[in-house]
Amino acid sequence: MTLSLPDWLAPIANQLEPWLPALTGTGILMAIASVVAIPLFIARVPENYFTEQYLPHTNRNLLGWLLWFIRNLFALILLVAGILMLVLPGQGLLTILIAIMTSTFPGKYRLERAIMRRPGVYRAANWIRHKYRRTPLQHPDGTSEDRINGD
Repeated sequence: MTLSLPDWLAPIANQLEPWLPALTGTGILMAIASVVAIPLFIARVPENYFTEQYLPHTNRNLLGWLLWFIRNLFALILLVAGILMLVLPGQGLLTILIAIMTSTFPGKYRLERAIMRRPGVYRAANWIRHKYRRTPLQHPDGTSEDRINGD
């Protein structure tokens, strides 16, 4: 079975063909890593991370700036790989999501809070925290968990 690509995509696909096994392997690795990393991340995040009271730490020394640069460089590589995986085999959207979570950019905290305001995401995150015996996350709007669950 051969796939027919649109004419505009054929030149790009021909140049990327040698990279297909690596990109596919990266996609599989990212899928496995996300199954492990995302629950651990949710379990480790402070319970007030999505509230107004949480203030991210911004004091950086030389080592802090170096780690910030490496972190964002890694996120950029993941973002490019994720975009490529949208048209090639792999977990493109998942890789893009991990790139956003890894990076630091203006408005990132606001985006994370907007995502956490979705009732299904909020319930799923607290379900994971419950499995790890952690205190439930505080809702970004300061509403109680009962109101979120519709009780």
